[in-house]
Amino acid sequence: MESGKHLELLLVHCQGELGHVLIDGAPEIPGATMLDKMNHINNVDDSLRRFVTFEPRANVAMSVNLLVPPTRPDADAGFIVLQADRAHPMSGSNCICVVTALLESGRIPMKEPETTVRLDTPAGLIVARARCENDRCIGVSLDNVPSFAELLDREVDTPEWGRIKVDIAFGGVYYALVDVGQVGLTIIPDNARALAEAGIELKRLLAQQILVSHPTLPGVDEIAYVMFRDKEPDGAVRTCTTLQPGRVDRSPCGTGSSANLATLHARGLVQVGDARTSRSIIGGEFLAEAIGETEIGGRMAVLPRITGRGFVYGRTELRVENDDPFMTGFALSDTWGPQVGLLK
Repeated sequence: MESGKHLELLLVHCQGELGHVLIDGAPEIPGATMLDKMNHINNVDDSLRRFVTFEPRANVAMSVNLLVPPTRPDADAGFIVLQADRAHPMSGSNCICVVTALLESGRIPMKEPETTVRLDTPAGLIVARARCENDRCIGVSLDNVPSFAELLDREVDTPEWGRIKVDIAFGGVYYALVDVGQVGLTIIPDNARALAEAGIELKRLLAQQILVSHPTLPGVDEIAYVMFRDKEPDGAVRTCTTLQPGRVDRSPCGTGSSANLATLHARGLVQVGDARTSRSIIGGEFLAEAIGETEIGGRMAVLPRITGRGFVYGRTELRVENDDPFMTGFALSDTWGPQVGLLK
């Protein structure tokens, strides 16, 4: 990156999950498609990702969403999710943050009572409908990419919990979905550390036992997250997505909720028109609706709609100076734990 450059970010959260939006100053990312650009960041040059997601400019419990011009004519804007481990193709909470930032900053004109925003992502086109009132974005509904179950009730051997069952599903990224009682925990704030550690260990074990590869998205070939789930007395699904290097999602997780909806659809427990509430570890809620069915790569898929809300709470500016000894950032084991040893 060029010394002396300034990067402008809007500070945004969605149900408590930080999804800052890099709105100006980023270098151009090579690639003909948004997927190409994501793969360039992951496989060729990750300097921007490290600059904005590592200490001393960031912390592990957040994402930064890189705004880029769309690569397809039917989109208004494009974005890529940058996290501490890599760039990811899609995130529901981050998509809500992006829509909120675009509208409340005036980068896309806001129309009341509803504004439609079409977003180019590495996972595909996302159509968002934002409810707008008094120059605020008060709710966002995302029509997510086709979501499908890859494996149901797959048995996995673990040293700590014995043989457990997992569902593998795609909801914008690949998830392993695990009923939380199998690891002897409940989804409550006091268990956040234990859940994070269990999820990261399961991700490691799953990488050794299960291979995935999206039928139409080259490079989307890993189980990105483990999401624990539980049933609530009111019929909601309590969720806890675990992320590298070892933390839990503060939001109910839009892509994880889409993946879970796909497993319910595959089991015949959800039909088109049905909806489920996803509730996070801190009580935030998304509504996940099945709005249609389709097929992708020979797999039956559900079309999810995820509804939630984001909040812009500030802005910040980062300056690039090439004599900064920490241009590529750093990670320490007090926040990364043993995962720090996996860094390049």
